[in-house]
Amino acid sequence: MLLIEKINKSYGKRQVLQNLNLQINFGEIYGLLGPNGAGKTTTINIICNLLKADSGTIQINNQPVSEKSKAIIGVAPQENLLYQGLSCKENLNFFAQIYGLGGKLRQLQVEKCLADVNLSDRANSPVETLSGGMKRRLNIAVALVHQPKLLILDEPTTGLDIEARYHIWELIHNLKNQGITILLTTHLLDEAERLCQKIGILKNGRILAEGTLSELQNLIPAKEIVTIETEEEEKAIARATELGFTHRRYGNKLAFWLPKTLELKEIIATFDNISLASISRQPITLEHIYLEVTKHSNHKLLRI
Repeated sequence: MLLIEKINKSYGKRQVLQNLNLQINFGEIYGLLGPNGAGKTTTINIICNLLKADSGTIQINNQPVSEKSKAIIGVAPQENLLYQGLSCKENLNFFAQIYGLGGKLRQLQVEKCLADVNLSDRANSPVETLSGGMKRRLNIAVALVHQPKLLILDEPTTGLDIEARYHIWELIHNLKNQGITILLTTHLLDEAERLCQKIGILKNGRILAEGTLSELQNLIPAKEIVTIETEEEEKAIARATELGFTHRRYGNKLAFWLPKTLELKEIIATFDNISLASISRQPITLEHIYLEVTKHSNHKLLRI
């Protein structure tokens, strides 16, 4: 569906994208992660033909990106692009007309999109009366009104409460089940874990790691991670180093990578004679992977 090969883009002397390669298959949800300034917005603008790359190629649906590509791309930006004084139906009718939909087809698409985002009962409600979650769903409906094959969702749940977030996640799952290919950018790592079949981690304009969650977990040579709280951190680190355990800090927590799964009593025995306030075990998550890839330069590059 989307194939990006060796894209480069600079603003003056600042290179934003460096030989960027990315592929999204039909019907897939691809999560593009990265810190602010990594190049996500520039990548989206180039995909949408709003910005020209300095070099490289992009194909959408096996065709080079052009003005015609815009007809098969839907974009729901992070900021809702809605007319507050218009109703939900009026907003969708307006954008449908921009895409050239007319007559019965426009009416059917407006009704379908309202149903898809569960806003049929608010069709005639002014946008200004909607909750934040409803506005975000309507923003996605606008991106869907012309029946795109590729949907770009830029941080679709940022700022929403957990209930509204669940509604958006359910919507995204339903859209995938309809065969829509989705490029999702998010800072919420649990969101990417739940929704995405493939994940790419972008930093300084390059994809540093890419794959399924299980494939990305191979970047961390551990079976599980143990987090401890102790006033004798240096002693704990020295003990772990003797045993060949890698240590990391996640926030204010001291953590160790265990090369094999141990019973809890074995883990506690490892820190014998070290005063422990707490100890916990957890599997390798996308948060651990993301921090390792973005903060440490000696990571293994993984692509599929």
